[in-house]
Amino acid sequence: MALAVQLPHNSSDEAIVDNGIADPELTEAASVAAFTDIVALATRMFDVEAAFVSLLDKQRQVFQAHINSSLYEIGREVAFCSHTVSQENAFVILDAANDPCFKDNPYVVGAPHIRFYVGIPLRTPSGNAVGALCLADTKPRDGFSDVDVHSLRQLANLAISHMELNRLEIAQRESQSRFEHITSTSPDGIVCADADGHITVWNAAAEQMFGYSGAEAVGQSIDLIAPERMRGSRVDGLQRVASGGDPLMIGKTIELQARHKNGEEFPIELSLSQWQEDGRTALGSIVRDIRGRRANEERLFRLAHLDPLTELPNRSVLRKRLIEITKATQPVSVLMIDLDGFKEINDNYGHATGDALLKKMASRLCNCVKPTDTVSRLGGDEFVLLLNNIDDPVRAADVANAIIAAVATPFDFEGQALIIRCSIGIALSSDNKEGADSLLSCADLALYQAKNEGRNCYRIFTRVLRDRVRRTRTCRENIGRAVEFNQFRLHYQPQVRLKDGALVGAEALIRWQHPKHGLLTPEAFLDVLDNSPHATEVGNWVMRTACAQAAEWRRSGASEFRMGVNLCSAQFRQGNLAETVRKTLMVTGLPAANLELEITENIVLRQEAGLAETLHSVRESGVGIAFDDYGTGYASLSLLKRFPLTRLKIDRSFVTGMMGSSKDETIVRAILQLGHGFGLQVIAEGIETAAEHARLRAKGCQEGQGYLFGKPMPADMFAARFDLGNRDDLANKLAAH
Repeated sequence: MALAVQLPHNSSDEAIVDNGIADPELTEAASVAAFTDIVALATRMFDVEAAFVSLLDKQRQVFQAHINSSLYEIGREVAFCSHTVSQENAFVILDAANDPCFKDNPYVVGAPHIRFYVGIPLRTPSGNAVGALCLADTKPRDGFSDVDVHSLRQLANLAISHMELNRLEIAQRESQSRFEHITSTSPDGIVCADADGHITVWNAAAEQMFGYSGAEAVGQSIDLIAPERMRGSRVDGLQRVASGGDPLMIGKTIELQARHKNGEEFPIELSLSQWQEDGRTALGSIVRDIRGRRANEERLFRLAHLDPLTELPNRSVLRKRLIEITKATQPVSVLMIDLDGFKEINDNYGHATGDALLKKMASRLCNCVKPTDTVSRLGGDEFVLLLNNIDDPVRAADVANAIIAAVATPFDFEGQALIIRCSIGIALSSDNKEGADSLLSCADLALYQAKNEGRNCYRIFTRVLRDRVRRTRTCRENIGRAVEFNQFRLHYQPQVRLKDGALVGAEALIRWQHPKHGLLTPEAFLDVLDNSPHATEVGNWVMRTACAQAAEWRRSGASEFRMGVNLCSAQFRQGNLAETVRKTLMVTGLPAANLELEITENIVLRQEAGLAETLHSVRESGVGIAFDDYGTGYASLSLLKRFPLTRLKIDRSFVTGMMGSSKDETIVRAILQLGHGFGLQVIAEGIETAAEHARLRAKGCQEGQGYLFGKPMPADMFAARFDLGNRDDLANKLAAH
């Protein structure tokens, strides 16, 4: 399909004003020469086979100027431009063969086989349509941008200006003038060069973009726009285009760095065209400053790939990298990290402090690994590391220990030294061949286990761990139902005075009346309960129920009865334990002296915030504090000074062992001496034989508990055995408050 400039053949034909058709005053205003440059420029700018200015009369679309075409006129009923003149904006047909209105058009199914068409209506200042500026091609296109529409509309404005300025004929000189008008008003830079690569056109937008005036730029080499380091590379390519070479760049949009007069570099986009002037090749380019677009692209990239707070790779990037690593069967270790105590800092010191801490932790994590490793933030206080080419548990553990130490370094924020810990779950590719998601899941399971086993530690995933964690998670889910349906029970184990066997109190021990597995002892669920969201709720329920029961037994005659209640870490973390104890005693009517709270070594060694202060507050109210299982772990003797203890409990392992081991006997004797020296009472647990009873009594142990005196039992059995009466209903009502 050859380029055709379509104009009325008979200037005496009357144009139609109705329905947006041409003004009569303008039908004689057009000439072939007036539009030749416009449509020629349009074909070059938009790289199409044909561009034309079309005017319509009542029945026909008529043109007389043409290039290599015998087409003279066509009826309006098949003319694309008949549709264009009824539009306010551009009329775009990307593929006429697939357009319901045009697929059967004779000029689509037959010569010249039009597929792509764009038309802009030509309107006078009064608003009447006089015709259209159109593009056509035998090849369909994927799109026609807003920038292209804008440029075509400018050419259409030029065409209508020609018709208004010269009713008879617009010369090539005037066409060039209009072109210069377009270049001067275009928001894009327009730069043209001759065959020697010298600038011939430099519009106002180019002046603003590059800092050179037109007088400074015209006549200079096209490499004026390029940085020094790039001259002789891409700019030489532009000069080759100007001289007629490298046709592959024509019609393409390229991006490159440009240079402002002040030396500043910035990215630009060039759309190149090429044509002949007086037998010589010339280069035209539309230049766009794309700094804003690049900034938006960078912003969108960061939103899609980076965590906005820490600027670490986000979850999607992490997963993509891990998929690539596992598909390539490369060794990798996955470390999933959770900050212990972050929520408390965030709640107590504010989100600004929490955000600053997360940024600092991100920096510390990056310092613990190689530049080729990946440190990502999943969200909240959870991070994941990918250690490339490491699937050795020893090396992964070394990194984990370094991270634990780095995280634990005090964090200074506005003069406050804040300390945080972390738990880490590790999964190794050598132990898992099921892909990226499986590795992340295994690391999560190991992290769960690390948090469940005291935190501030790491755990490496194993198959045994998977089964154990699954059981633990099932147990945790069931605990929620147990709380909802009141499935927990209290049993009471008697505590007696060893010298005469008199009942002095009891220890309240929790049991779970499981609907499927029957009555469960603490060994089956207590570690899970202590680390569950229900720990404080259940712990406070135990205290209320036990205190209510003790108060009832006191009213039944056991006035000196003492109730022992075990505490959990969650009750200390809640921050209001002392107040909870006071309210419980007030509601149940139990005197403070008749309640003894038991703490374990785990609680002490974790050094929960405010632990000592809380215990001192509780002790000042008159409540006793017993140290359970003393001597079985790593608690130092100094805790006997720091904490307001009233009693030590000798673990059953020492009681059982002392009968055949001089070392266990020495430990028992030492605990008794420590108790005497610090003014503490001592009670021995796990007494099962008369011989153990006699040995402990001989050594001066005041009290004991164990199967010899009675197993843990429900309240009614306990009351019946020790003749305390049985008024459980009242006790339960008191406990429910």
